[in-house]
Formats: sequence, structure tokens, C-alpha cells
Amino acid sequence: MALSASDLPAIYSLLTNSMSSDRSIRQPAEDALSQSESRPGFCSCLMEVITAKDLASQVDVRLMASVYFKNSVNRYWRHRRDSSGITNEEKIHLRQKLLLHLREENDQIAKMLAVLISKIARIDYPKEWPDIFSVLAHRLQSADVLASHRIFMILFRTLKELSTKRLTSDQKNFAEISSHFFDYCWRLWQSDVQTILRGFSTLTQSYISNSREQHHDELYLTCERWLICSKIIRQLIISGFQSDSKCFQEVRPVKEVSPVLLSAIQSILPYYSSFQKEYPKFWEFTKRACTKLMKILVAFQGRHPYSFGDKLVLSSVVDFCLNKITDPEPYLLSFEQFLIQCMVMVKNMLECKEYKPAPTGRVMDENGITLEQMKKNISSMVGGVLTSLLPNERVVFLCNVLIRRYFVLTASDLEEWYRNPESFHHEQDMIQWTEKLRPCAEALYIVLFENNSQLLGPVVVSLLQEAMNSCSTSATEISPGLLLKDAAYGAAAYVYYELSNYLSFKDWFNGALSLELSNDHPNMRIIHRKVALILGHWVSEIKDDTKRPVYCALIRLLQAKDLSVRLAACRSLCSHIEDANFSEREFIDLLPICWDSCFKLFDEVQEFDSKVWEVSIGESLLQIQLLIALRNFVVALGYQSPICYDILLPILDAGIDINSPDELNLLEDSMLLWEATLSHASSMVPQLLSYFPRLVGIMERSFDHLQVSVNIIEDYIILGGSQFVSVHGSSIAKILDLVVGNVNDRGLLAVLPVIDLLIQCFPVEVPPLISSTLQKLIIICLSGGDDRDPSKATVKASSAAILARILIMNTSALAQLTSDPSTSSFLQTAGVPVQENVLLCLVDIWLDKVDNVSSIQRKTFGLALSIILTLRLPQVLDKLDQILSVCTSVIVGGNGDLTEEESSSDMSSNESLREGGMPFKDIRKSQIKISDPVNRISLENSLRENLQTCATIHGESFNAAMNSIHPSALAQLKQALKMP
Repeated sequence: MALSASDLPAIYSLLTNSMSSDRSIRQPAEDALSQSESRPGFCSCLMEVITAKDLASQVDVRLMASVYFKNSVNRYWRHRRDSSGITNEEKIHLRQKLLLHLREENDQIAKMLAVLISKIARIDYPKEWPDIFSVLAHRLQSADVLASHRIFMILFRTLKELSTKRLTSDQKNFAEISSHFFDYCWRLWQSDVQTILRGFSTLTQSYISNSREQHHDELYLTCERWLICSKIIRQLIISGFQSDSKCFQEVRPVKEVSPVLLSAIQSILPYYSSFQKEYPKFWEFTKRACTKLMKILVAFQGRHPYSFGDKLVLSSVVDFCLNKITDPEPYLLSFEQFLIQCMVMVKNMLECKEYKPAPTGRVMDENGITLEQMKKNISSMVGGVLTSLLPNERVVFLCNVLIRRYFVLTASDLEEWYRNPESFHHEQDMIQWTEKLRPCAEALYIVLFENNSQLLGPVVVSLLQEAMNSCSTSATEISPGLLLKDAAYGAAAYVYYELSNYLSFKDWFNGALSLELSNDHPNMRIIHRKVALILGHWVSEIKDDTKRPVYCALIRLLQAKDLSVRLAACRSLCSHIEDANFSEREFIDLLPICWDSCFKLFDEVQEFDSKVWEVSIGESLLQIQLLIALRNFVVALGYQSPICYDILLPILDAGIDINSPDELNLLEDSMLLWEATLSHASSMVPQLLSYFPRLVGIMERSFDHLQVSVNIIEDYIILGGSQFVSVHGSSIAKILDLVVGNVNDRGLLAVLPVIDLLIQCFPVEVPPLISSTLQKLIIICLSGGDDRDPSKATVKASSAAILARILIMNTSALAQLTSDPSTSSFLQTAGVPVQENVLLCLVDIWLDKVDNVSSIQRKTFGLALSIILTLRLPQVLDKLDQILSVCTSVIVGGNGDLTEEESSSDMSSNESLREGGMPFKDIRKSQIKISDPVNRISLENSLRENLQTCATIHGESFNAAMNSIHPSALAQLKQALKMP
């Protein structure tokens, strides 16, 4: 039933009660509102509450109404079959009402309404709401500052929403909006900036007074409107035009707007200093405005690089940015966000691929000029601009400034380090480079060096030498010389791949770096941390004769007193262990002290990178890195990995504990470590054997780690052998019963090979143990639904192959399973009709699926069918023709028997295989494959013998059945069996 105006008091009362702190009042109100959301008229009632003049002061109720309004629009604005929702008539009313309420004084409600309008416009524009933009444009003509501010807020939100629509028609609509709105918005923007600058000039000439408060409020509102207008202009230019790097067409607004934005920055920026004390509200605005305008210029350059590459645009903007970076006004040094955007602009310009020389090509436009030639011409022109902007001397100067000014630790940096070394480590080395000034300067330096390596290589080496000469390795004071050395070491670390042509790491390490590491003064933590960084970055340049001393150095740093130094050393150590040229031989005896130091570190660290990654406090990127590194180390050690079990197993024990506080974050990598440990073990130790039941708990929680769990089970089967099955048989059965029947086809295809391996290795012990799982496989085989589903067909074939294997290796077990009353009951419960003997039903599946399986499964089916011939069942003769046809085709087509050469090769020689680097698991798998009865048994001999048995059992009936076989098929059978 629809709501009407008479329901307004009730809706108002419910909204009021929904904010009560008394749960007994709040809960019924929330439930009633939730039930009303889908009723026609509900949104109209909310709209009346929001716009009622007599409720203007009751902001909390009106805001709650706007929240429910937004939720209802999200859920019910589009037509839904399960709800009458919002009628078309009500939608028309709401759209009109929303565009009449443009002077909302509360900022929060105004923002909510702007979001509401944008959500509706995304659905209704242009078909149902074609006049939204013309109405807003008309209202702007007579709007005061407040109303125009709200209209621009709506425009910005709506344009932002529409710009994300990706259909060609939607993008065409947005382009039309841009063409209609751009000129008006741009004129207003230019007018407002003049108003703002006049207002700012007045502010600097007089102190604030009560009589001027109203003027200041209006000026501030104009500032906010202008900032929204800036965002709209950005949206129109970014989304309203195809990128010029794709269409090679000039985007005129980029060339028109960019110089004016730069001029506005230059005009507003000086007020950053003068407003800080007297006008904090306007000081905050100047920060936001200058940063936002620079971000807009950065966005223009990224979206329309060729239009931005115009000489008048690119040269003025980049020259301005370079000047601010290299020669900033004193007040600007504290304006980090602005300096960051200047660096981002220069960095993006330096690595912009559109400004690089273009490859040749032959794609022609209508005028007969290749598009590649057009690009080459533009790139050449822009290249000339960049060369004039950055001559060699300016490049060298910029490089020096970045290192000497922005790389150098400040007093506040050192204070933060002293106060919280862990936080300092994360912020310096692992934060997004666009968030902090020093990482941004480092990113710019790296690109600058890459573009000018031959020029800057000697410069950086010279600066490094200067810094080392000005601060001895025995220094103890935190002097400017020591801080410069720290900065120079950082510069050398970041560009190791190029600097190695100019600097011998071996000489550097054996000389200055080793001496500095021997200086244990507390202040040397600054240099020690940077040495740890260098040892991690230069890993590819560390040759064999230097690896051992470097490993020892890192482990010594891992035992340092300063936490930030230890964290840096740990990270670098991970890089070495993950390196393809890591030397296990040089590291083996260092392993115990290494991991002992790492886990002493765990006890002390608190943040675990939580400031960098927005995750729970228990998250530990460091622990994950160490688990990955430890896994790589186990793989590197191979069959020698048990030497690290004293350290490894306690770590593994904690990592696979599902009751651990860090289980959510560490379980995946701990399971991968578990799998690697088993895969490379040469024997099963008691502690590893005792871990297996943990897998039951993991699988009971979820199947998120199904594949690695399957690998672990396979490892236990191969490594643990009969001892594993006898000790943990019940856990195996529980896991398989849990998985089969509860995962999709992809999950089944992952787990079925393990069931096959279990049957192959333990044909007597396993079938009774996993009878429930095998019954599920029978259901899979005898169920339909696989005709048009390839994955289901594969699952059915693989399941059938497992049951065929049981028949081959333990005939009585399958006979007992298929004749068990519980199997028939299970099939009935599953809705699978079975008219005859279950085993004979399986025979039909084997006959049907033989052409859709692997060669080893084909032979499995063939052997199983040959055994069926020995059953004392008259129905066997009804299938004799088909059975013999399949067996013949398997024999003639190649059945996967091992060749004499393969079977006679010395696969038991583990030592030779280990020398080749093969994991123990793979060695055992090869041995299991060779000893597999399906590979060993000759189908030809089996069929010949079983045919004789069949003849003996059935006598004349057998002869009659054989005589009914087509002569050509019989001849082929005799040829396959080499019968006369």
C-alpha cells in the first residue's frame, strides 16, 4: 500500500526514534523504516521531511531522512520484479522536487542530495531526465552564491557519475554535455578567481573585524564554489574528449586552460605564507587550491600529452615546477603536498612514452600522412621543448638538489625515528611514493637518472666520494656530513643497475661499508640502515667471492639494537634468499642464527606494516615475506632441507594453527611452506607426521586453500607411506568425505588424482577406509547431466577410472562396495535410478567414456573390462562384443605400457636424481608411476587369460556370443592378441 501525505507524521516519528540511544525504541523504528523502503510514496515522504522549512533546524532528522532516501534510490529506483518500488509518477515528482531545493544550508545534507541526484541521473539521463542540465544551467543564471555553490556540487557529482559509463552512446552524451557546459563553467571560473584574488588582497591589508565576518563567509563560499568548478572543468576535459594520444587531435581546452591554471597557482601561492596565522580557514583553502590545480595539470598531461606538449603549455608548467623544486621560496619548503605535485609533474613528463621517439609504421589517415609520422612529428617537437627546458647543466643541478636537499634526513625525521623506529622504517621505505616528499624525490631521481645515466653516473659517484671523504667511517656525531653520506648512500642504492658501470661494489663493500659496519656507535644506525638498504638493492651485483661476507653483514645488522636497522636488514636478507643466484652453500651454517634473529624481531615489532596496508593490526607483511623467503630457502636446499628443521618446524607449527590470531593473514603462505617442506623432505619425521590433522580443521573452515591442501595430502601419501595411512586414516577419510560432494567440478578435478594415488599405493587398506567417498563417486558416475557440460564429463570419467582401478587392484573391495545395501540406499537418496547390478552399471560407464580419457585411464578401463569377463554373471555376455571392441582398440591404439627401457632404468638411484635437483617427491612419484600395476600389467595377456576364463564359465553361451561378433572385429581381436 502506498504512503501519502497523511503518513508524514508517522515517518517523522520513526526517523526520530531511529536515532534513539535506547535500543528498545531504536530497533522497532529501524525495522518499520526498512519495511517501508519498498512502498510507493516512501521517498516522497522523506523528501518532504528533508525540505520542510519548519524542520530546517532539525538537521539530524533531515540527514537521517536523506540517508534512507539514498538507500531507497539505490535499491528501488530501477524497476524490480519483486517490488512495486517507486512508480514513474513518483519519480517525476522527486526529480522536480530535487531541482527546486537548491539552497540547502546544511553542507552534509547538500552533499547527500547531490549524490542522490547523480545516482538518479546515471539511471535516467538522457532518456527519462533529458532536461536536468538545462534546468541547472537556467537556475545558475539567477542563483546567489549559496545556490550556485550547491548547483555546482550537483553538477560535479553528476558529471563524475556519468563519466564512468563506458558505452559508446554514453560517452557521446558526455562529450555533448562537455561542449555545452565548458564555456560557461570556464567563464565563471575565471570570474571567481578574480573575485577571490581581490578578496585575498583586501584580507592582507586589514585585520579581521566583526563587521567583515559576513563578507568573509561569502568569500569563503565563493572559494569553495570555485574549487568545485575547477573539478568540473577537470572532469569535462578529461572525460569529455578522447585521449589525444589515441586520436592525434588537439584538445583545445587543454591549451586554453592550462596556462590560466598555472597563473592562478602563481597568484594564490604567496598567500600560503601570509594567511597561516591570521586567516587559518583561508590558509587551508590556499593549500587545497594550489595542490588541486597542480593535480589537474598533472591529469591533463596524462590524458592529453600531445595537447599539453604545446610549447606554451609544457615549457611554462615544467619550468615553474623545476624552479619550485630547485629554488623554492623559504615558506614553500613546508608545503610538502605542493612540492610533491611539482615532482610528480616533472617525473611524468620525463617518463611519458608519447614524448619518446616513435617507431615507424604505415597506418594512413585520410590525408595520406601516416599516424606514426604524425606522432613522430609531435614527439620530435616536444623533445625539442624538453631539451631546451633540461639542458645538461640543469639536469646535473636537479640531481644534486634532489640528493643534497630532499634525500637528507631532517630533525623531525630523526625525532620520529628515535620515537618510533618501526613506524619510521615503514614510512620511509614502503609508503606510496606520491604521499611523502622524500619518496617522491627518490622516484623523480630514479627516472632522471634512467634518462641521463651516462651524464649522471659520474656525478653521483663524485657526490658519493665527496660524502665519504667529508665523514669518516669512525664518525660518531650526527653532523651535516654524516647526513649527506646517508643521502648519497641512498642515491647509490636506488640506481645500482646503472651505477655498477662506474662503481665496483666489491671494493666499496670491502672498504668503507665494512669499516662503517664495525662502528657500533648508536648514531651510526643512520648509516647502518642505509648500508642494509644498499646490500639489498645491489644483490645482482654481488659476486660469488663477496656473497658470504655480505650474508654475514646482513645477519649482523639483523642483530642490531635499532629496530629500523633490523627491519631494513630483514627485508634485504629476503631479497638475497629470493635471488636466483642465492648461494645455499655459503648460507647453510648461518641459517640457525639468521632465523633466530628474525623471530626475536617478531617479538618486538608491533605495527606489522598496518600503517601502509589498511588491514587489521594482526597483519604482518614482514612475516609473510619471511615465510616466502623460508619456502624459497627450503626449495634451494632440496633434500638437505632437514638441516633447518630446528628453526623451520616451530615456525610451521605456529603458521598452520587455525587458532592463531594471525591465522587469517599467514595461513596461505604457511600452507605453501608446509607443502614445500614435505615436497623436499627425504623422509617423514614424527613432528611433520603429527601436523596432518591440522588439515582437517583448515578444510572444515573453508575450501579457499583446496589446491595446496591437495598437494599436501599427496606429499603425505608419497612421503609417509603406510605409516601415514595407518596413523591418520580417519583424518584422510574425513577430508575426502568433506570435499567430495561439497565442491564444484573444478574442485573435484583437483582432489580426484589424490584418491587415485591412495588407491594405487594402498589398494587393500584404503577402499574400506574411504567407502563413503567411493559411494559418492559411484553416484557421480551414474548421474546424468554431463552430456553438454565438458567439466562434468571429465569428473565422471575420472571418477569411473578410480573405481576401475579398485577393480584391478582389489576386485573383492569393489564387488563388496557395489553390492553393499548402503550403496543402493545412497543411490536412492540421491535420486539415481539403478535397474540392474551396480557393477554392471559401471561397466556401461567404462564403455561409454573410454574415448574421452587419458591413455593411462583408457588402459585402466581396458583392464577393468577384461576382469569383468571373469564374473559369473550371464549379463556379461550381453556386453561381450562391446568389451572386446574397447579392449582391442586400447591394445591397438597404444595403451601406455612402460617400455622395456623405461622399466629397466635405475629409477631407484636417488642420489643421481638429487644431483640433478629433482625434489624427493618427484623421485618417489616416478617410482610409483613405474610400479603402477596399470602400467606393469599387459592388457593383451590379461584379456587372453580372462577370455579363456569366461569361456570356461559360460561354455556354449560364450561360443554363441563370440560367433555373433562381426568377422572383421573378431579378426582385429585375434590380431591384437596374436592368436592364430
